Amino acid sequence: MRLLPWTGTGGKPCYVVGDGTGYVSRKADEVESIQLDMADELLGHAADLLADDGSTAPQVRFLAGRLTESLHQIVRVAESRGARLDALLPADDMP
Repeated sequence: MRLLPWTGTGGKPCYVVGDGTGYVSRKADEVESIQLDMADELLGHAADLLADDGSTAPQVRFLAGRLTESLHQIVRVAESRGARLDALLPADDMP
């Protein structure tokens, strides 16, 4: 089972079962790629904003909100990818 990078009704996790080559898996790969790219861009924006002495408290709070959202997405991507890597390990290699 693969944890998908989006949630279902009520924020419940969504999963797909398969060999990783189907339509839903390909869409999940695309969404994860977009999320990672957006996180990287957001980090660059954060560095610029925090280096600017003229940044306002509302700007920093907005940035903190977007960083929090992005971090939630990236943690989900890491959990999904970690679980898929674990599934590839032979049972005797598991800690």
